[in-house]
Amino acid sequence: MEILDIVDLNDNVVGYATKEDVYNKLLCHRVVYILIFNEQGEMALQLRSLKVLFCPRHWSTAVGGHVQCGETFKEAAEREYLEELGVRSKIEFFSKDLYQVPNRPDKIITTFKTQFNGPFKTDSAEVERIDFFNWDKIKEMIKNGEKFHPELLFLLNKYF
Repeated sequence: MEILDIVDLNDNVVGYATKEDVYNKLLCHRVVYILIFNEQGEMALQLRSLKVLFCPRHWSTAVGGHVQCGETFKEAAEREYLEELGVRSKIEFFSKDLYQVPNRPDKIITTFKTQFNGPFKTDSAEVERIDFFNWDKIKEMIKNGEKFHPELLFLLNKYF
């Protein structure tokens, strides 16, 4: 059972709850993402497995997940990186954002970036595949209606 810190809109911890309660009660919490770029500047995107509950078969950031109770953003990002892709590389802070959409819990999104060319050892329960794409291809995929995780679209629209 995942226990997450509940935070206010300024990212101050105000309590904790199960992941299920966080989503049922629309409680603000923390998530992390890692943007992975190769030497050519292409971004790695993860195609989420059919087995995940939210946004199966959607393109997402290379790494993403919830920050567990008491965990730092960096600790959570490094844990998720190893769990999902089976590898590590040096990550650095990229951005911190408040993400708000109707009928979903507010989220404090902290994003890191790294350079890594692969290979990856993906967890098939979470990741169907991972590929690198240049910006033109990503824009084309979005234009053609491929499914993208809403938080990835938020980051792409804001920063790229």
